[in-house]
Amino acid sequence: MKHRDMNQSLPLPKYHQIYLVLCEQLQEGKFDTGLPGELALMQQFSVARVTVRRALSQMAEEGLIKREPGRGTRPLKNEATDKLGKLGQTPGPEGQQARLTGLLENLVTMGLRTSVKVLSVQHLRAPKDVGEKLKLTEGAMVQKAERVRSTRAGPVSHITTWVPESIAHGFGRRELSQKPILVLLEEAGVKVGRAEQKISARLADAEMARHLDVSVGSALLAVRRLIYDDQDLPVQWLLGLYRPDRYEYQMQLSRVGSIDAQIWVDKELSANFH
Repeated sequence: MKHRDMNQSLPLPKYHQIYLVLCEQLQEGKFDTGLPGELALMQQFSVARVTVRRALSQMAEEGLIKREPGRGTRPLKNEATDKLGKLGQTPGPEGQQARLTGLLENLVTMGLRTSVKVLSVQHLRAPKDVGEKLKLTEGAMVQKAERVRSTRAGPVSHITTWVPESIAHGFGRRELSQKPILVLLEEAGVKVGRAEQKISARLADAEMARHLDVSVGSALLAVRRLIYDDQDLPVQWLLGLYRPDRYEYQMQLSRVGSIDAQIWVDKELSANFH
């Protein structure tokens, strides 16, 4: 399916959309060894060189990067980059904690009512941040899986999950294409206990725009979820990027702290997720 033109989704100049995406990636540490060259950025965003140069110039003017002829473009580690740290994030506590009784049912139901395309399944040594989240020893192996979930209307989400190899060794690409991962965890003997979750915003880069059929620079919901078992050990780390026009998440909080969470995928399916 052909992507819509960038200007149809956001009333922002193309160079500013590229500037926002690059700033977000800069804050995430993707450019620690240097930014891509102008030609690579032109190809990534499908724009002219003048557009790329204007986005990079704005970043340079704000002290985020330094452009050196013959040496490329590198990020500057100074106070200017600190302001990017809260880009797309909501203020408040580090995240919400929830018991998974109702939420688990909703997540599994959503998985059963959407189709899934498994993009990749890898077995690798846990990156440092993932290992810290899952409380793994250095060099421990994890399963990393990337999937896109869709409804009849089209793609809804891009999900990346990391599961300790000791748990994930019993399921792979075939099983992930057939069942929600929370079901697979339970079949592997995991008794799900609770979750820590953070919901914020993120801008679609070229890769996510392709997977979710949106324009580069479109706003996405970013969900980070850490699942614990009944012994309070982390068993899954998840990063999900969702189209806000096809995904809705609502919560009801009582005065005593209980949480009733509901998820909708597409408005016409809302009745199915109560």
